Amino acid sequence: MTKCYDGPVIDPHHHLWDLSLQRHPWLEKARVSGEEMAVGNLGPILHDYGIADYRADAAQQNVVATVHVEAGWSVAYPLEESRWLDSLDRSSGVAHRYIARVPLDGPDAARLLEAEAENPNVVGIRDILSWHPDVEKRFASSPDRMTDPAWRAGLAHATRLGLVFDLMLYPWQMDKALDLVRAFPETLFVLNHGGSPLDRTEDGMALWRSGLRALGRQANIRLKISDLVAYDHAWTLESLRPVIEHCLDCFGPARAMFASDFPVAGLHASFDEVYQVFRTVAAALSYDEQRALFFATANETYRLGIAESPEIGRGSHV
Repeated sequence: MTKCYDGPVIDPHHHLWDLSLQRHPWLEKARVSGEEMAVGNLGPILHDYGIADYRADAAQQNVVATVHVEAGWSVAYPLEESRWLDSLDRSSGVAHRYIARVPLDGPDAARLLEAEAENPNVVGIRDILSWHPDVEKRFASSPDRMTDPAWRAGLAHATRLGLVFDLMLYPWQMDKALDLVRAFPETLFVLNHGGSPLDRTEDGMALWRSGLRALGRQANIRLKISDLVAYDHAWTLESLRPVIEHCLDCFGPARAMFASDFPVAGLHASFDEVYQVFRTVAAALSYDEQRALFFATANETYRLGIAESPEIGRGSHV
């Protein structure tokens, strides 16, 4: 029987925010209007979420390092989010590295990308592409950004600077994403949230499965298995298991990684519940495959440089 993974964990996707800074329009809008988004009602997370909060949520999971992913910081204040993160006490390993936000089709994209790339803590860029006809489920301003020449020029510049690109979209955009991934073979893409299987109808899940399969055949893309509970609010282990298993079947442990997406995933599950599902489903794999999913793939993808050693074994978590 395979040993269940008990080694160090890297969480390659979570967010931090200080609402007093008034830099997160999507959270400020939700606080005023009470409108729901694709992930549900944001009410329970409309409060500051800092390193201490993350450490409390993750305390039982042996997390030794994390990657902070841009949290919708206003584009009116470029570069500020990375500088804010730099100012925090990150000695626990939380926000060890960052995925920054730069609108790739913006008039100042090249300069902003170069400024972010100069920060050794910035390892990648995310410019969300998830578009939905329902405005409450929409994260992007246009459904056609992936094919826009200006946007692609920004992506090419990010690639020249050695930055990973975190790819967030919906399954009905996966055909365009496939063209994009093929057109940029030198870019390392990381698909967020298991490909966001929002439409839970039979047709919707079939579209997600086929799109994920096609993307998984491309060598220059990896997958974060994260926040699946956002798309399955009445989740159970058995409802999430086939989704995770399909993710693993398409990408394999060497190109996939488990991630929390906290505090957003906390709308529907505790941190421990999220990782218990991961550990339970992964227990069928070899220990080395489990280690890839919980630690090694993220460590390599985001160039974290975390050396696995007795000092970061069980019990030394954040």
